[in-house]
Order: sequence, then structure tokens, then C-alpha cells
Amino acid sequence: MLAKMVLSPDDELEVLAEGFPDEIEPVPRRLGVTLASHFDEYRQMILLAGPRQVGKTTFCRSLPQPLRYFTYDDAEDRALIVSGPKAVAAHLSLDRLVAGRPTVVFDEMHKHGKWKQFLKGFFDLYGARVRIAVTGSSRLDVYRRGGDSLMGRYLLYRMHPFSVGELLRPRELAAPLCKPMQLDDARYTRLLQHGGFPEPFLRDRRFVTRWRELRRQQLVREDVRDLARVQDLAELEALEILLRSRSGCCLSYSELANAVRVSVDTSKRWVELLTSLHHGFLVRPWFRNVTKSLRKEPKWYQTDWANMTDPGQRAETFVACHLKKAVDTWEDLGLGSFELRYLRDKEKHEVDFCVIRDGEPWFLVEAKRSDGFLSPSLHRFQRQIKAPHAFQAVVEMPYVDADPFSRHDPCVVPASTLLSMLP
Repeated sequence: MLAKMVLSPDDELEVLAEGFPDEIEPVPRRLGVTLASHFDEYRQMILLAGPRQVGKTTFCRSLPQPLRYFTYDDAEDRALIVSGPKAVAAHLSLDRLVAGRPTVVFDEMHKHGKWKQFLKGFFDLYGARVRIAVTGSSRLDVYRRGGDSLMGRYLLYRMHPFSVGELLRPRELAAPLCKPMQLDDARYTRLLQHGGFPEPFLRDRRFVTRWRELRRQQLVREDVRDLARVQDLAELEALEILLRSRSGCCLSYSELANAVRVSVDTSKRWVELLTSLHHGFLVRPWFRNVTKSLRKEPKWYQTDWANMTDPGQRAETFVACHLKKAVDTWEDLGLGSFELRYLRDKEKHEVDFCVIRDGEPWFLVEAKRSDGFLSPSLHRFQRQIKAPHAFQAVVEMPYVDADPFSRHDPCVVPASTLLSMLP
């Protein structure tokens, strides 16, 4: 039974060693199918955003041939990009007649201070001759003052870590929800304990801890240095460690500021910086039709749920990351307008998540590590906001082969069942 497999953090390494192989075969990414057909349907360039080491570069190197790859991290490529669109075009010999349209990938472009200006010029001059894909570990949809608008010239796709749904169905989605399907216990446990980033998920257990610490150092000491003028890296690193312990908690910027001894404005700016680097994300309260609702305090969730030492916190973050991936994927595929929110009132009744579809509440989710009594807050808030569905998703509950969306009353469901229906 799955509930017997998910143990305390002290026992996890032993389970990982005995429960399944140290390394498994690579898993195809769903975005591969989506983006492979992008250039056949659309003229716009691809902007591919996502956390560091989520697989963006690996994927882009597999795009259709002929492929020309440039990375801003390489000194020669950087000099060429800084020289402007015409210099890159000359290097690619775009003035020559060729069969088809070559694919040009610009990697780590968020580090270029004038990346929007460069891409606008390159697309306007040469977009009809080449297929353009752009990647970055920062939010590529953020408008920068003084920058040029890319309106109408791109479509944004966001790459997330592996999820239950992607491991089950690495193909493009035609509708928001799929039929329930069971992911075998070994992979489900591996996903929960190793996380969804490709390398730790696929590699042996001895690799995981070293990878996670190296990634954290790269985030604070390299990505932050490249993107922002942060003088006090030690304080920002302290903030990152503090946020790791508060995944799933409401943020008080004044408390964060006092803890790391910076101003409130600085703590807020640093949280926004970490969010823009996909290190975590904020979930804001939904207050329409909620009596005495909270309106301001966001909740913070870390992108790497396996970094949580508390099992309950890990379970909630695990569900949060799946729901965040779902709403982003649905929007990127043009299936509607979606948001991830939470519900809380001044009397401290709370539901962890509320998925909003086209401006209306669709379903509520209360995340739990183990089975227990149904939360009364699900009944309370479902009556208030008229959401069609309300679930208490239990991470350690064995899979049940049934559709939870067939129910309209609040019910306890296995997280493995509910998450298998999402992207």
C-alpha cells in the first residue's frame, strides 16, 4: 500500500535504496509535443521560461533541424548577440537561399539587459526566414522599463518540473482534465521524495542532496548577481533559507524583514526577485463572495517540494506545485483563463487552494498528508462561493480508480487520483 511507503524523512533514503532502482530511464517531456508543432501553426517565436535546471536547454537542443544554438553564457555568443540582430543574421548567412526555415535558439537571454530590444529587431527583420526559440530562467513575460514591447511577436510557454500527470501522459492535452490513471507506487514515491526536477528524479539517491545544494548556491550567487544589484547576498541567502521553512505559510514582509534585518521594502523586493526566478510562487487570497475574507496576505510555495523537511509541509507544497503547473499549462495551451488562489477569513477558516476558471471558482482543494476527518472549511467556503467541486486531497492515501469530479459534495480523495487528471 502507498500509505506504508511514504515514511518520515529519516527513513526516506533507506526506502529509496530498497523500493526502486537508483536510476531510471529518461522521461519524455509533454512540451516536446506541443512545441514541435508550434512552428507549423504559428508565426510567433517561442519564449520558454522556467526554473533553473528544469530541462529548457536540453529540450531546445532537440528542436527540429537544422538547429543553430546561441547561449548568452558563452563569451563568443554573447559578443555576437550584443553586436545586434544584423551581426547574428550575417553569422547565420540568412542572406542565402536555403530550403526550409532553420531553427535558432537563444538560451539564457534574460541575462541580456536589452533582450527585448534585440528580439524585437531580429524577429521583425528575419522572422519570416527562421524559427526562433528563446529560453530563460527568469520570467520572460515581465515588462522592463525602457524596453521594447514584444506584443504579438511571441507565445509564452512555461516549463515546470515533472508531475503525476506528465509522467502518465507525456503528450499534448486536448482538454483541461484527463481520465484518472494510476502511477505506480514506486514512481509516485520517488516523485514525492526526489522532487520533479529531471536530474534528481532520474538519478541515484546519493546525487540528490549534492544537486539541491549546488542549485541553491547557483540561484543566490549567480542568477541573482546576473539579474539584480543585490549587495547583501548573505542576507538574501538567509531569506531564502527562511522561506524554505515557510512554504505554505502566509507571508508577512515585516516579519521577514525583522528576521534578516533588512527593510520591509527590501524583503518584498527580494521575494519578488525569487519569484521571478521561479524559485517559488505566490498564491493570493480569493475574496469575492467570501465573508470577512483576507485580501492582502499571499502564501509562498517553494518550487522544489522535496526540499521540505516537514512531511506535512512537503505534502501541501507537492499539491500546490501540481496545481500551479496545471493552471499555467492550461493557459499556455489556450484552454481558458485560470488562476490559483486560496481561501481564508478573519475567523481563521481556511482552504489551501481554489482553482479559478474564466473568473469563476471551479474546485477547492485542501491538501493533507494522511487521511483524517473532512475539513469543515470545505463545506463552509463551497456554500459561500458556489464552487462545483471541493476535495480533500490526501497524499498518502492509496489510489482509487474513480473520477472525483463526478462528485459535487465535499469529499476525501487520494492525491494520486486527483493529480493524475491534471497536466
